[in-house]
Amino acid sequence: MSKITSPTSSMRFFSCLFSSIALLLIPGLADNSSTSSSSQDNNAASKKPSRSSTGLEILIIFLGLVAVGAFSVFLFKLWQRKKREEQHARLLKLFEQDDELEVELGIRD
Repeated sequence: MSKITSPTSSMRFFSCLFSSIALLLIPGLADNSSTSSSSQDNNAASKKPSRSSTGLEILIIFLGLVAVGAFSVFLFKLWQRKKREEQHARLLKLFEQDDELEVELGIRD
């Protein structure tokens, strides 16, 4: 017999996977501005790359979330198709059993 996994177990897996990825990415968004006693020019120069790198990080995270969402939809559709095929196979098996029963009882040749 084939084991059918429930949607809650796959949802639990994806939520655990997503939360572990999110925990790795969230600390990267923290503002790491230094509080040293350097001049204003150094602070202004250090903030420009920080903004662009933060924007790049946000873009990468957004694309990652879109990819995870698309992969989840793909897996859900695959799961639905497999479930539909299994139900169709059960239906065909049910009708095959009825035909065998009719032949055994002599109702049909």
